Amino acid sequence: MYVGRVGELWRHPVKSMRGDRLATADVTEEWGVPGDRGWAVRDEKASEIRGAKQLTSLLQFHARYLDEPRDDSTPTVEITFPDGSVMRSDDDAINAALSAAVGREVTLWPRRPRDDHEHYRRGRVNEADIRAQLDLGPDEPLPDFSALPEELMTELVRYATPRGTYFDSLPLSLLTTAAMRTVREHAPESAVEPRRFRKNIILETEPGVDGCPEFDWVGSRLHIGTAVFEVVMPISRCVMVGLPQADLPHDRAILRSVARNTGMNLGVYLRALSPATIHEGDRVYVSEAAPTATPAGANSRAVVDGR
Repeated sequence: MYVGRVGELWRHPVKSMRGDRLATADVTEEWGVPGDRGWAVRDEKASEIRGAKQLTSLLQFHARYLDEPRDDSTPTVEITFPDGSVMRSDDDAINAALSAAVGREVTLWPRRPRDDHEHYRRGRVNEADIRAQLDLGPDEPLPDFSALPEELMTELVRYATPRGTYFDSLPLSLLTTAAMRTVREHAPESAVEPRRFRKNIILETEPGVDGCPEFDWVGSRLHIGTAVFEVVMPISRCVMVGLPQADLPHDRAILRSVARNTGMNLGVYLRALSPATIHEGDRVYVSEAAPTATPAGANSRAVVDGR
């Protein structure tokens, strides 16, 4: 079934910093778009990898690669600071400069091996922290984190990100323009656009498509050119969608719209089953998967995304 075209492709070299739109991407099973979230900032006081959920000013920085990443490589990045100054990740003064700009002692790291347990270790998290990151009041229900895949849940209880990566969970994500229109209808004064949601693939749906069609594709196969993906699970959103970045102002109404109208979910995670090169403009099709292809309970799973 034809469902639309690839409208935009995105890669974010540093977790929670702004990234760049791509014309083409060589998607892989393990890394999604190579180089995506290849670097991250570690809060040294908290001893934890952190993103803009906690260090909100990270979204005011922009990062780009100086060489094109391949597979698991994480080449040098160039970072543009909020004041317009530019530094490279291999500059000896980068950590001091980032710490001064963020207002907290931080260090910049390329992706580390999976067995570097201390690097990925999660600090203590309480319910108040989670509610703040989701912009939820004391009486509003939390997302059902217990519905996450057991292996992933076990990993994220102990580690800030899945070890060996800086993803929040899976490496590849997608959002439809229909879903963004749904958010916009309930937050008409807001600037609802792809940069807010930090997805890898923005799928441009046909006119007249309403709601969030990607939720109906969970457990199905998505075909883009010769690439085949499994649509794994919905993504539960956090405060990052309303944080200021570049010319976009702070806007709490966006997350409130998502909370009220889509149960805090927006977009889906994908798993590349047949990696290939995809391009902006490629036609996208959905087909049913074999009965055993989808993990049990996948239709009800959601994972908080704050990348």
